[in-house]
Amino acid sequence: MPQAARGETSRGIIGGIAVTCLMMVIAAVLPVVGFFCALLLPLALLFYRMKLGRANATIVLAATILIMGGSFGGVSVDLLFFCGLMLIGFTLAECMEQNLSVEKTILYPAGAVIGVGLLGLAAYSHSLQIGPVTLVSEYVARNLAMTVALYEKVGMPDQEVHLIASSLDRIEYILVRIIPALVVSMTLLITWMNLLIARPILRRKEISVGDFGTLNQWRSPETLVWGVIVCCLGILLAGKSLRWLAANGMIVLVIVYFFQGIAIVSFYFERKRLPRLARVFLYTMIAMQQLFVLLIAGVGFFDVWLNFRRLGMEKTG
Repeated sequence: MPQAARGETSRGIIGGIAVTCLMMVIAAVLPVVGFFCALLLPLALLFYRMKLGRANATIVLAATILIMGGSFGGVSVDLLFFCGLMLIGFTLAECMEQNLSVEKTILYPAGAVIGVGLLGLAAYSHSLQIGPVTLVSEYVARNLAMTVALYEKVGMPDQEVHLIASSLDRIEYILVRIIPALVVSMTLLITWMNLLIARPILRRKEISVGDFGTLNQWRSPETLVWGVIVCCLGILLAGKSLRWLAANGMIVLVIVYFFQGIAIVSFYFERKRLPRLARVFLYTMIAMQQLFVLLIAGVGFFDVWLNFRRLGMEKTG
């Protein structure tokens, strides 16, 4: 390899390590900005994996883990979380390089991260000689207590703070039982979001990306409707354990139909040639309002029968 190329590669590796470490520090220190910084951490690994190649990106990944592990004082839940985010970006790039379908490009990284995360949780809880469920429960309880303390600092009325504090046990009980679905849903959302953001950035940098076709015409498999029916029946009729299992399944299915619903929204934004600034504003509103997420998921669900985009009509008509 020529000296200039080696120097550029070295600068790319150092830059990748610096960027990922900085993003992790911001994510760990700043509450609001750090949250969005954490969500985009996979994007950094994806970019450097596509730019530098597998071997050099592995150096970036390993060096970042070692540096931040030392900064955090060893293995912690936060470090495992950041490692999972970086793994999403790395595996996303692998799937894009293999030119897989959009479904596989999202499911494979999400599945890999969840699988590795379960192994990491088991190993970490074993090292502490605490059961995984107990560890998760303690983590949830600690973060709920931190949330109440934050509400007190920002000046929320004492009556509302007291109401939340008195309900912490019930909130913890529910959260611990739907955490599997929340983890799967958040992993799918983060993977999907970083994939969408990465495509135009990589193209601008003239880095080859997979051809997924027109994403705003994507549809979920029609057989998933039966999953919704089974989950609804389970929530209404099953015993306590199966009811929680059905609730977890329903949460994940809501996210799948949200993907289909947002594809419909994007389809009509494009058809109406809505200005980019208006699109950004509306997408931000959707991201910030849970009601909009449920509404769009409902649109995606009923699209199975109503075919809002009239897909396939021109072929059969």
